[in-house]
Amino acid sequence: MAILVPISLSVGPHSSQSPRVTRASNDTSALPHTFSLKPSIIFGSSLKSREIEQAHLRLLVDSRTTTGLRMKASREPPGLTQDLGNNKLETVEETGSRKNLEHYEELAKGQAPKFMVIACADSRVCPSAILGFQPGEAFTVRNIANLVPPFEKGPSETNAGLEFSVNTLKVENILVIGHSCCGGIHALMSMEDEGQSSGFIQNWVVLGKNARLKTKAVASNLSFDQQCRHCEKESINRSLLNLLTYPWIEEKVREGVLSLHGGYYDFVDCTFEKWTLDYEECSLKKEDEKISVKDRLFWC
Repeated sequence: MAILVPISLSVGPHSSQSPRVTRASNDTSALPHTFSLKPSIIFGSSLKSREIEQAHLRLLVDSRTTTGLRMKASREPPGLTQDLGNNKLETVEETGSRKNLEHYEELAKGQAPKFMVIACADSRVCPSAILGFQPGEAFTVRNIANLVPPFEKGPSETNAGLEFSVNTLKVENILVIGHSCCGGIHALMSMEDEGQSSGFIQNWVVLGKNARLKTKAVASNLSFDQQCRHCEKESINRSLLNLLTYPWIEEKVREGVLSLHGGYYDFVDCTFEKWTLDYEECSLKKEDEKISVKDRLFWC
């Protein structure tokens, strides 16, 4: 997997124009093509590209080596571990094992992640692989099309995770990550009548109906695939607004102790786009509901 490296440009990833530095726009009514980029900082902390690179290299280890490991594991049923007589397990390959062991021993005492991530269940878009999160750094919920139901919708696995991460773990950031070629959004855009939902998938993705209506209104002249791409991003913004329907989330955002972010991963181009909800500029009134965002960043 390619490493995401931050760059500054003012054209879309498919454009043939030469990139140039520009100021970001807060307009989210159409596909974002303009990005305002700063140093390699995400959510206020440096992107650990070296750690990401090392993780990717571990995943791409030579198949002959992994085959050897599998053969050894099959000969030794307990796996690649040995009991050292002090109730601790250590891997056969000892490089870095002591550090990892100490890390997990610390995690066993409790978790204190700074991030809560809501991502799609799609097998191609693991949030930890995309952003380089290590164990203990992000409390993660994955569902079809990374949707956040509104507070009044009632209990679900997603809002149970929100309640726990915000009220108990005291996370400081919630990140909703969408992605390219999303099957859930494709199903949403393919629905002809939301009242005729007959399956679990349709009954779930209909949560994104407002994003679908907005897409149909502003992108009706685009192809179906382009409309789906637009809706993939629009649904993220709708989910950010839905987060504010939870009283305990809205209160913490208003107090400045919790930030809401949107992210979009294009796994075809291996690019990642991130933005932050501008709470002060948003309107939550039903008759004039609008979203405003700031701090757009783009990595490729």
